[in-house]
Amino acid sequence: MRPYRLIQAPEPLGEIAQRLSNQRAIGVDTETTGLDPFTSRVRLLQLASSEDVFILDLFHLPVGALAPIKRVLEAERPIKVLHHAKFDIKMLRHHFGIEVDPVFDTMLASQLISAGDLNQRQGLADLAERYLGRRLDKTLHQSQWAGPLTPAMLAYAAEDAAILLPLRQRLIEKIKEWQLVRVAKLEFDCVLPTAAMELAGLYLDRDCWQRLIERLEGERHRLEAELKRALASPEHDRDLFGEASINLNSPQQVRQALLRLGIPVANTRELELGSFAERYPVVAQLIRYRHVQKLLSAYGRSLLEHIHPVTGRIHADFRQIGTPTGRFSCSGPNIQQVPNIPEVRACFKAPPGRKLVVADYSQIELCILAEFSHDARMVEAFLGGVDLHRSTASLMFNVPIDSVTKEQRAVAKTLNYGLLYGMGTQALAARIGTTLSEAEALMKRYFSIYQGVARWLRAAADTAVSVGHSRTHWGRVWTFRFDPTDRKQVDTVRRLGKNAPIQGTSADILKRAMRLVYEALRGRDARIVNSIHDELVVEVDRAIADEVAEIVSQRMVAAAQEFIRIVPVTVDVNVAEAWIK
Repeated sequence: MRPYRLIQAPEPLGEIAQRLSNQRAIGVDTETTGLDPFTSRVRLLQLASSEDVFILDLFHLPVGALAPIKRVLEAERPIKVLHHAKFDIKMLRHHFGIEVDPVFDTMLASQLISAGDLNQRQGLADLAERYLGRRLDKTLHQSQWAGPLTPAMLAYAAEDAAILLPLRQRLIEKIKEWQLVRVAKLEFDCVLPTAAMELAGLYLDRDCWQRLIERLEGERHRLEAELKRALASPEHDRDLFGEASINLNSPQQVRQALLRLGIPVANTRELELGSFAERYPVVAQLIRYRHVQKLLSAYGRSLLEHIHPVTGRIHADFRQIGTPTGRFSCSGPNIQQVPNIPEVRACFKAPPGRKLVVADYSQIELCILAEFSHDARMVEAFLGGVDLHRSTASLMFNVPIDSVTKEQRAVAKTLNYGLLYGMGTQALAARIGTTLSEAEALMKRYFSIYQGVARWLRAAADTAVSVGHSRTHWGRVWTFRFDPTDRKQVDTVRRLGKNAPIQGTSADILKRAMRLVYEALRGRDARIVNSIHDELVVEVDRAIADEVAEIVSQRMVAAAQEFIRIVPVTVDVNVAEAWIK
């Protein structure tokens, strides 16, 4: 058991701060009465050095007395070592105005070392056993921290903070071994902006959302009735009362119904249905029905339950390394996946007196592809400031760029993005409504134009298979676990190997942008409230909205330029009353 000092009076805090400030790193942990910063309190703050563990009982210490500790936790040195740092930072920031930074997050470090294995357990006890061979007793994890403190509870709290320092040392060895130093710093720097974003929350206009849901429920009911009448078999698909009946959620029943109507669909996936929608209104209705059903199922009235009773805002949980490529994932609710439909996003508003700055990178993944591939024609298009999709269409269809049609540009856009994700000829044919032979000819034409892209994609796929992993521009690793004798698995790895470096670098760019934007907005009435893959949403006092929009744009461009050097990066910015581009 690690010795500790319990601090319940303010007098020793100055001396403690002085001793801690001389350390290279200190372990930091908290024990709280709950998980919600707006309804819970911080009972203990544990601070560990290589020699000491101090347990501050915050129920007995006035907030003003924490000033010396605040200075240590916000200073450039020592490094603050935490596990799942976002949680503790949110608690300390909300209750005491302390911005813990810079940090070393043992959970994020281990996730990076896990190289894309999202199933690996990343609790503190898991890491202690995995990297140090030590077992932590977590039976007191659910203790009632609002009540009396027992010696066992204090010993548990002390051990959680003390173990962070040897754990950091072992993780540093692994990070260096895997050449993850740069991306680890990127992740650690993003913790504070992410914590602040979650605390800020996103405002949803309750009345606007209720009106939208009522309208969509009515539309779903109407579409369901019309589709059942159109698709049900007159002889067989009837209920007990003789009404048309078909399970619209059954792919088999729906496909058979479409075939009876003479619509030769191979399956009922949207990619397949899309090529029939213009010719057959019933297919367009089916697609719309599914969109409405999905929106109501994923969000619907349940979204209102996520409006916090204290703040009146939605505080989602952003998992920083939420996918193998390093992208965020989001839950409770998943506001990253709110459909980009104006009538839906219009309900996510700026409160009175405020505005939303919506800023997103323009074609960032294609900029990354140009950077990686050094493809002469793609680089030339970006340097010339022309629309890449129009330029691609002009080259593919051999027409002047000013004569490119909307349909030709759409085909070029499908190719530009689809090939990044390993799209094959069958998928291309379905998406643009053409034959397999025509799709194959289009892909050959594309790669004859962008030969540098073709070489890079082929090399990225070959590398993924030969070395068994993929890396981003700053070194993030995704290890592929597959059977090299299984052709299907190899094809999957080749597809992932093409996309992972690009999508992962895009994720890294946005995380770097979050840090730069967060720092630039300090002292201004503006805060990041959402992050969506290539987009940031900032809520701001309307009086400084245009100024903040310029700052956000500049910082996002600066972040991208740390990764992309041979082509320009642009950011599209909109200042609006709601979350609309």
